[in-house]
Amino acid sequence: MHVGRHFILALVLLGGGVGTAVAADAPGRVAGAAELTAEVCVYGGTSGGVIAAVQAARMGKRVVLLEPGRHLGGMTAGGLSAVDIGDPRSVGGLAREYFTRLAATAGTKLAWDKPFVSKGGGPATGGAFAIEPQSAEQVFDAMAKDAGVAVHFNARLATVRKQGARIVELATAAGEKVRAGMFIDATYEGDLLAKAGVSCTLTREGNAKYGETYNGIHYTEKYRPRTNHQKPGPSGRVPGGQGVWDRDLPLDPYVVAGDPKSGLLPLVQAGEPGTPGNPAPGVQAYCYRLCLTTNADRLAIAPPPDYDPKRYELVARFITGCLAMGDDMDLRWFSKYDPLPHGKWDFNTATFGGNLPGASWEWPEATYARRVEIAKAHEYYHRGLLYFLVTDPRVPAKVREQLGRFGLPRDEFIDNGGWPHQLYIREARRMVSDLVMTEHHTFGRQVAPQSVGLGSYGTDTHEIRRIVKDGVVAREGKTAGGRDGAPPYAIGYGAVVPKAAECENLFVTFALSASHTAFSSIRMEPVFMVLSQSAATAACLALDAQTPVQQVDYAKLAARLKQDGQVLEWHSK
Repeated sequence: MHVGRHFILALVLLGGGVGTAVAADAPGRVAGAAELTAEVCVYGGTSGGVIAAVQAARMGKRVVLLEPGRHLGGMTAGGLSAVDIGDPRSVGGLAREYFTRLAATAGTKLAWDKPFVSKGGGPATGGAFAIEPQSAEQVFDAMAKDAGVAVHFNARLATVRKQGARIVELATAAGEKVRAGMFIDATYEGDLLAKAGVSCTLTREGNAKYGETYNGIHYTEKYRPRTNHQKPGPSGRVPGGQGVWDRDLPLDPYVVAGDPKSGLLPLVQAGEPGTPGNPAPGVQAYCYRLCLTTNADRLAIAPPPDYDPKRYELVARFITGCLAMGDDMDLRWFSKYDPLPHGKWDFNTATFGGNLPGASWEWPEATYARRVEIAKAHEYYHRGLLYFLVTDPRVPAKVREQLGRFGLPRDEFIDNGGWPHQLYIREARRMVSDLVMTEHHTFGRQVAPQSVGLGSYGTDTHEIRRIVKDGVVAREGKTAGGRDGAPPYAIGYGAVVPKAAECENLFVTFALSASHTAFSSIRMEPVFMVLSQSAATAACLALDAQTPVQQVDYAKLAARLKQDGQVLEWHSK
């Protein structure tokens, strides 16, 4: 059975308490109702989720946006302020509109017709895109409200009911039931696709599966533990572009140096190094992207209740090793940090930064309650690291002094004590559909059919494990390189829709169908937003034609996407 517009009932919104609409004057709101009906249901109030909902609403559909948490915008509003955008000329549509509006909050006008210019030997990135998290969330809120999107918070997915290959209803843990003709999974985790029985994977495919180079177990030469590191320049990068925050030394991993029987130090995982290129479990390390400030009213970063400096013994050994090879250490050794407006800074991760390798593996399939615990573990680790770097006498005085000037802003994440509310979920489930994006696409060796957006960032995979290899600590799975100079590449429509036999009214825009290594390039927030707009457009066309998503007329879809400013093809610019 195909669900067309004639099938859709009037939108009913839950009033009060869990699942309250974000706008009090949202159309069709009925207080106390526990059932929702819409033409398009978007699950996940991430950056892509908001964009998908806004696009569908602008196309005249009744839309409900369900967010498991309390805020819109995902990582774009959750601390990822210095956004990785690749080539700005490859980003169009609502993503371009969003970032233009966001930059305007700081009085900045973005140059969408020009590529970024490399500074200091590193990747060409756009400092103009680095805006405060609170401004980012405000723009997302405004776009959703202006479009008439009904937003429901604390809407944790419980069950999905299907008839044949169609989702007909989903239910939340709070008892809400949502019926819709089309569904879009805009979560970082792929929660809806999993509940809907759509094929997915958590495995890093072996290189042999798709004929790739960077997949499976992987060790990159520039992250090999060594002591011949070059000294950084003013930008914090060494000749060749590698940041001083990525500095791998041959550190002894054992509690008693040289004695494997004494056990592994904290922050080192057990496990064999494995054979490069072989398939392996594990997702990229997660972290919090902190927004810190030097303003006088800053909040102190309190240590975790279980703080123990012994947990950071490996960091102390790292410091000893850096000093032994003549490093004049400063804060950059522990975080690349980029300026934001109003005396704030976006703190990234490092060899020893916010990332907690291994702690992310359980997240994708964990319950919501368990995810709260995992998120807290990341927070406590990070708080403890920062406290260690400020207070431990083994830390160089310059690092302690520089970091001691920073604290949490009083006006950011105010319902969470200044700490970000969004853990950086770099990778979780990945759908497996008829089209799987691989590094052949991202490196420009193949062109994916039926483009619904372009990717342009490099192959950026954060470490999967911190283990013992050849008797020292090694980061396994990390890549951070380009794409051999390849231009922006097409992402095919088939990568955001499931196999027809599995579900014919679902789109997946972050946990899309891609190999682990291809996903490492595709996963950037602007691309997520682009793909989400394209999926929402296709959802509306599928509703109008009463057809499965796999049978949407691509010519009509492409025409509408171009009409709405999407960039689907790359021409030499």
